Amino acid sequence: MSILSKFEHLAQTYDRLGPVDSNPLKVTFDRILSSTEGLVNGRQTILFGTNNYLGLTFDEGCIEQSVKAVRSFGTGTTGSRVANGSYSGHRDLELSLADFYGRRHGMVFSTGYQANLSMLSTLAGHGDHLILDSDSHASIYDGARLGHAEVIRFRHNDADDLHKRLRRLKDHPGSKLIVVEGIYSMLGDSAPLVEIAQVKREMDAYLLVDEAHSMGVLGKTGRGLSESAGVEADVDFIVGTFSKSLGSVGGFCVSDIEGFEVLRVACRPYMFTASLPPGVIASTQEALRRLIQDGGLRVRLRDNAERLYHGLSRLGFHVGPQASPIVSVTVDDNETAVRFWNLLLQGGLYVNLALPPATPTNKPLLRASISAAHTPRQIDTALALFADIGQRLGVLPVPAEKSPVAMVA
Repeated sequence: MSILSKFEHLAQTYDRLGPVDSNPLKVTFDRILSSTEGLVNGRQTILFGTNNYLGLTFDEGCIEQSVKAVRSFGTGTTGSRVANGSYSGHRDLELSLADFYGRRHGMVFSTGYQANLSMLSTLAGHGDHLILDSDSHASIYDGARLGHAEVIRFRHNDADDLHKRLRRLKDHPGSKLIVVEGIYSMLGDSAPLVEIAQVKREMDAYLLVDEAHSMGVLGKTGRGLSESAGVEADVDFIVGTFSKSLGSVGGFCVSDIEGFEVLRVACRPYMFTASLPPGVIASTQEALRRLIQDGGLRVRLRDNAERLYHGLSRLGFHVGPQASPIVSVTVDDNETAVRFWNLLLQGGLYVNLALPPATPTNKPLLRASISAAHTPRQIDTALALFADIGQRLGVLPVPAEKSPVAMVA
């Protein structure tokens, strides 16, 4: 018996996905040509699986600021901020994020995953309660497991079920922290935040919203679902990431809560992880400036998302409950999903493949993420390819009578 024998079932599943050149978990990009195109196996490929919502990974200003920071401050900090100190960029980015969200406090982490790990394991301790949406991201569940609070799940996007579970805790001591997401990463749906905020007020709980996939996407100024729903005053903590709309890597939390700064010496993942390199901080700061100043990015993103979502829906595919930059097609079985994914890649389109049990529907998903940088032609090319492969594999319920271009025009 090997120490890895316990993962044999995963290894078998992994191997069944196919050889290196056709395995979704082993795909390698030879080159990234732009925010929307890359080379895979020598073939020019449209990228529909990057979460690069505002298309800023190749923004000239972001690249230039990153290069300047590397030349001035070096390639990395080589340690945590607690041990090695903060660079001016760390402080400035925290101030910028707090100002953007209209909050007094901001804290930057090395990844978005680490932001949730830090906040959830620290905010709720012995005697407290974490109340999580059942479809929460893995980083939320892992943060809950790392801490010592009692963890309670409520049905996905069900404010009534949340109310019922909090009512049962009414006479229990300790703080209650509700955790929801602005946009959920698999199906692209949003939390009913108005109703959830009402429950939060009535039951005297705290509310944390993970705006990882909704920052730069929702709201008049791009602050996310909390802004879009008009309940920012009810949200005690906002967590987000730099690896989506801001085109880099890292995470953050902003808040108005009194005494927030103590978290810097209470959050173990923050204390013991090397801080973000100067180049990443600089590009993120510039991307945040672009997000704030260029509202047209959100308009193009919304138009592109609706073009793909409604195009796939009209073709007869089973998509998520609402149009968003995350557009997922549900497939009945893993074998068909893997074949579909391979044919898409061979046709020059890269999407994400999500397999159970990592999917909320317990069915495989072909998950696309749209960018403001995608062109209508790229989206129509993707729709035509989906239509062709869907008919060939028998996924579409009926043959499409119109071309995808005509259907979305």
